[in-house]
Amino acid sequence: MADLIIRSEDLIEITIDPPAVVPMLEAPVPLVGSAETVTVAGMPMCLLGDELPPMLREPMAYTAPPFTEPGMGTLTLTLTPANQTVQTRNGKPILIKGGPFIALFTVSEPAMQITPAGPIPDPDPEKPGTAQFITTNETVRAG
Repeated sequence: MADLIIRSEDLIEITIDPPAVVPMLEAPVPLVGSAETVTVAGMPMCLLGDELPPMLREPMAYTAPPFTEPGMGTLTLTLTPANQTVQTRNGKPILIKGGPFIALFTVSEPAMQITPAGPIPDPDPEKPGTAQFITTNETVRAG
């Protein structure tokens, strides 16, 4: 079944499971479409690879109580077949709304709990979560 095409300025909402808190992910983030010649209502379509906006590709701070001294990590997203079309003529699938998909925050520097005996690092190297597209496109479908 065809689903709504994702385009520039649509949003991605990422939720990392509690107790982890990643401040950069607390609000939905706008997407930037890379389709050079195809637009939807005047905005470039989003293609596979556009699901992670540039501002979220860099390491981000996080906390995970009781580890309140911030650590750092990076985000990866795993789309489902319901979030993309089959390959297009330019070789990349088009992103479509679909349903929720997997988000994973991988710790590179653990958050710390400060104690009189010394800092205790967060032992969990991965923080799972979910992501979903939010679109204002109400008419143009693909899939």
